[in-house]
Amino acid sequence: MLRSMYAGISGMKNFQTKLDVIGNNIANVNTSGFKKGRITFQDMMSQTVSGAQGPTENRGGVNPSQVGLGSQLGSIDNVHTQGFRQTTNRPLDFAIEGDGMFVLKSDGSSYYTRAGNFYLDEDRNIVNPEGHYLIGVDGGEITLPEGYKSFSIQSNGTVSIVNKEGNPEDVGQIALAMFSNASGLEKAGSNLYLDSNNAGLINELEMPQVNGAGAIVSNSLEMSNVDLAEEFTEMITAQRGFQANTRIITTSDEILQELVNLKR
Repeated sequence: MLRSMYAGISGMKNFQTKLDVIGNNIANVNTSGFKKGRITFQDMMSQTVSGAQGPTENRGGVNPSQVGLGSQLGSIDNVHTQGFRQTTNRPLDFAIEGDGMFVLKSDGSSYYTRAGNFYLDEDRNIVNPEGHYLIGVDGGEITLPEGYKSFSIQSNGTVSIVNKEGNPEDVGQIALAMFSNASGLEKAGSNLYLDSNNAGLINELEMPQVNGAGAIVSNSLEMSNVDLAEEFTEMITAQRGFQANTRIITTSDEILQELVNLKR
């Protein structure tokens, strides 16, 4: 009966973690470029009461008898599906239609993001809200020249301007980073990701619309891929699972109480 109590405790811990993941998803339902999390469980080691026996000439085989010892955390995944696109009519808002992530650099460190809300700093560099530079396919910053009249972003990431003489001019091309396993990226906060040993970086400076990279859509933002209906359904199942595990603990405690009362 004590095994059932500890199994119930392990289930409670896991469902609490699941509620934490769900709460984070719901909190970021309107966060640009956010990718929802998903949790999976695994059963723990089982205690073998009796082992399996193969068939003999006089009798058939016998299956093993095992008692499970509860559940454990299997994984917490980042689900990198496409979020819906919101039109903002702001020239420095970019969305990626397809695979890839924007490349940002600051103080020698590389960051990656799907959040495309960018700005111009005092030197006319394109930066994100934290001041990290947006990187082009040449590995450098993307800077608009002084005195330009207007600019636009093409679907292949090319940044075009109308210079002060009124002539069109290309001043850079936005790069996209491609990963074989985007779920392996590490979240760093502020809508940023860091490369990891399991992300499988293919090319940090890929041109959009080349080798599987997505297209750049200006005047738009990619929103979160969180589905509120799905999250609330998962919240209900997590709550009921938590309650069921507390009932296991309560029942085990009542049986222990009965044993204690055998001798008065």
